[in-house]
Amino acid sequence: MMIFDLKYLLRKKANRDSCLMNYLHLRYTFLFIFLFLYQSTDAALSKLRCMWREDPATTMVIAWHQESGTDPLLHYDYHNGGNDPASYTYHQTADRVVKAKGMNNHFVRLKNLKPNTLYYFIISDSEGCSQRYSFKTTPDNSYEPLSIVAGGDSRNYRKARRNANKLVAKLHPHCVLFGGDMTGGDTAKEWLEWFDDWQYTIDDQGHMTPIVVTRGNHEYSNKTLVDLFDVPNDKLYYALSFGGDLLRVYTLNSLIASGGNQRKWLEKDLQAHSHMLWRFAQYHFAIRPHTRAKREQNGQLKNWATLFYDYGVKLVMESDAHVVKLTHPLRPSRGQGSDEGFIRDDLNGTTYIGEGCWGAPLRRNNDDKVWTKASGSFNQFKLLFVTMDGVEVRTIKTDNADMVSSNSLHNPFILPKGLDVWAPNGEPVLYIRKNTKVLATHTQHSTPQVYKQMLLRDNVVWCDDNGLCTIQWRTEHEYDDGATFEVQRSVNRQAFTTFALVEARASIGGINNYRIEDNRQWKAGEEWCYRLKHVSGNGNTIYYKLENEGTGTTEWSDYKKLHPNPETGLVKVKYKVKEASDVAISLLDDEQVELKKSFYKNKKTGNYSHSIDVSALPK
Repeated sequence: MMIFDLKYLLRKKANRDSCLMNYLHLRYTFLFIFLFLYQSTDAALSKLRCMWREDPATTMVIAWHQESGTDPLLHYDYHNGGNDPASYTYHQTADRVVKAKGMNNHFVRLKNLKPNTLYYFIISDSEGCSQRYSFKTTPDNSYEPLSIVAGGDSRNYRKARRNANKLVAKLHPHCVLFGGDMTGGDTAKEWLEWFDDWQYTIDDQGHMTPIVVTRGNHEYSNKTLVDLFDVPNDKLYYALSFGGDLLRVYTLNSLIASGGNQRKWLEKDLQAHSHMLWRFAQYHFAIRPHTRAKREQNGQLKNWATLFYDYGVKLVMESDAHVVKLTHPLRPSRGQGSDEGFIRDDLNGTTYIGEGCWGAPLRRNNDDKVWTKASGSFNQFKLLFVTMDGVEVRTIKTDNADMVSSNSLHNPFILPKGLDVWAPNGEPVLYIRKNTKVLATHTQHSTPQVYKQMLLRDNVVWCDDNGLCTIQWRTEHEYDDGATFEVQRSVNRQAFTTFALVEARASIGGINNYRIEDNRQWKAGEEWCYRLKHVSGNGNTIYYKLENEGTGTTEWSDYKKLHPNPETGLVKVKYKVKEASDVAISLLDDEQVELKKSFYKNKKTGNYSHSIDVSALPK
């Protein structure tokens, strides 16, 4: 009896101060007892998820079901503190607690986070500590690309639902856009199961992917999603901006009037964010479903699709129909050549993708239109890569999730081995580009051998009299590891930006020729420079200089080399802003490899000086 009393007293003290017990002062006769206790003292929580109410670069909402125990506290830091609360600098209690759908839902709204930063956290309560989890804030600038998973309709079949969730964990996207109909009947039992299945989106290192939710017709009220996901607007239409001015995503509500206040809000927000490079939308009901089993949505065509076209919304994610579809770019029209209120417009139109298939019963794709690019019927979601100059859309079949490897959290743009990408008409990628055309030449094979390093040769760039630049390079001995090339440009000595993403062909022992055209149309007097960024399957990055041939050559030798203070590790960078703008500073080594990039927002005209810490960079 004395042993159990002592164990209880020590347990109460240790669970708040630390989940790691100190046994040094205990007698050896008690050692096994306390070790066993340590292994079993987990915080009484489950069903974790993370979301956003505000800026994805500086905030995050962490939510969970508190099963028992009292006084839960979330400990977090951008350093990995393991399972010891004392190792985390920051902590916060729940900002909102609500009982709904059989769960005691706790929401912690974290703010003032660092952009593009991996954070670690644990949750402690009166019964112990959780395992260590992590999340990552998004970039706050448009130079960094985004990876997004988009899909919906996970209602009925848990195996199919879990398969899709497992792939989220393996793909490490910046977020999931979920188009509604999580469950079939909106019951507590179904939601408990749904959140249990959502834990499969957490990878084996405890990393979580944020979800941006949409209401479907199987969510019987707005309140369901407000209470379970802490949605910022109880009308369930809202917008989030990603990557500074890179992308704004509109989440609309198909279960309330598409006109009226919702339409007014949408148009007002589109007008206010005309500076965004990309605008996407997601909602539940497909305007023109690709199955005859579902109704047409003429109200959404009138109230939303016209605004999408008028304000340059380039991509729309729809759900509900439980089929697969990709369209050509469309504009609303009843004129000659139109079909069901849309006509193809490759120059200015909106591309519509969908329509569900995260685990709901599949339907027949028996209602194609003249502007349909492809349709099908299988379990799937969409994988989106978003850059300043283009969007890549892939349809990912999800049934083989257990056969797919994982990419790196630090490079989600590598497709893992085994990933089943749908390729209708031989086209695995739907491109939405801005003035970029990618040309690929045939691979010439030689006898396969094993090599230690890829070789890159004949990497050149030249421009014609019209300002059209062509970039080409040749590789030897590529590995089949899911590598990619990013083609980057710099204008007037500003930061390099990626304008084309090319998958490496990975011909071991072979020779691969690549060719890219950049349609930027250079102006007289502009200085330009190009380079290649090679990202291997394990996330290693190598930069290659492109030799300039022809007009506009810029030599990088005339750049001033900076040396850090040996005592402080700081390097001072001085510059002048001629007109108000954002500023990006890249630190390059002698081989022009980018070692670090810093961003400074909204700088007015004038002279500036910044000290950048380079003490942690390789010597």
